[in-house]
Amino acid sequence: MRIHYLQHVPYERVGWIQDWAESRGHEIAGTLIYDEPSGAGALPDPEGLDFLVIMGGPMNIYEHDEYPWLVGEKQFIRACIDAGKCVLGVCLGGQLIADVLGGVVTRAPFEEIGWLQVELSEAGRQTGLFSHFPDRFTTLQWHGDMFSIPPRAVHAAFSEGTPNQAFCYDGGRVTGLQFHLEETRETLGELVEVARAQGEVCATPEKPLGPWVSPLDDLLAPDAPFEACAELLFGLLDRMALR
Repeated sequence: MRIHYLQHVPYERVGWIQDWAESRGHEIAGTLIYDEPSGAGALPDPEGLDFLVIMGGPMNIYEHDEYPWLVGEKQFIRACIDAGKCVLGVCLGGQLIADVLGGVVTRAPFEEIGWLQVELSEAGRQTGLFSHFPDRFTTLQWHGDMFSIPPRAVHAAFSEGTPNQAFCYDGGRVTGLQFHLEETRETLGELVEVARAQGEVCATPEKPLGPWVSPLDDLLAPDAPFEACAELLFGLLDRMALR
């Protein structure tokens, strides 16, 4: 299987997805959109891939003036979906898929940053895609926006802070996740260092931490469930690859 990923910033990497692809003997390559002079203009022909993975990023999907490549990226995602490819979006990637499929992206009720619980919906429990997930699981969250559930998609998961955490479209061939299963300790460490340098996720009298925001030092705790998330991700990717 030929897997292609879209990476929007240097510090939001594919993480465990790379390990999964290599362990299954799949080819994996990517477009570093932030490193291309033409942005999304360097995207491959959809017929040259079998599985598209769209990673996260700090931008909002409607910031076309600041990130003009968003327009071409959305067209590429639509072309991959129409061509029958498997498509997985993580965080920003899930929001881009939702937009392409007719959903909308808005500010979430609460910012979520940290290891938080997500729960499968009744419909999510009935999908084969999440059959290996427990009803409730702990995963990494790092977002302020959220997607609506696109028309004809299945609302698969939610959290206390954000009502829409996952959706499946066309039997799970196309899937959007708001949460992060892909982060390794190393990739999350890089993201934490960027956030620390930029002064993010730091409580101040003017901006206290919200109810679903953890201090940065907590994200890399020794007992953080990186391996448990990898196991869930590997099973999800295996099932998507069969679609």
